Amino acid sequence: MSVRRHPCVLSLFIQPNANLVELVERNSAMRAQPPPWWFSPSALAALGSAASAVAQDAEVAKVDYPTGYRDWTHVKSMVIQPGHQLYESFGGIHHIYANQSALEGYRSGSFADGSVIIFDLLEATAADNAITEGKRKVLGVMQKDGKRFAGTGGWGFEGFAAGDPARPVVGKNAPTACFGCHTAQKDHDYVFSVWRE
Repeated sequence: MSVRRHPCVLSLFIQPNANLVELVERNSAMRAQPPPWWFSPSALAALGSAASAVAQDAEVAKVDYPTGYRDWTHVKSMVIQPGHQLYESFGGIHHIYANQSALEGYRSGSFADGSVIIFDLLEATAADNAITEGKRKVLGVMQKDGKRFAGTGGWGFEGFAAGDPARPVVGKNAPTACFGCHTAQKDHDYVFSVWRE
């Protein structure tokens, strides 16, 4: 069976062979050499307008770090092992947590603003006929706010590398890195996991 790589930007921080430093340096080098059209007055005015719009979008795209999420309701757990189509991107043990508002959304099928869902992905270690948790790979967050995140179904998406609040990895890439896959769950308010009594 072939293993398909998941397009999520979080996979850069989960895969051991991803070279983030090289990607960031290449992107920075490309941005350091502006094209000649940037110097015309009309282009500079348009650029100023675009920069203002991007700054507003960046502010809108910010998802809060979920302090205290381990005290929230545990929704489910799953182990993704070699051979699964998402193993390269999401291999390991993941736990889903929901705050009170999200818990009500799981039960009703519609998530209100203020709902927060956590995807806590950890390394999985198999030994002595048991699978145990290893280091945290990434802490994924879905935060519902219909106004701030109108372009992504009302949900904001972020991933924090190794669960570190200072290391967000999704940012403005949320529409393609996260929401693109979640659109398959539009009938369930863009949420993959389901509540089991």
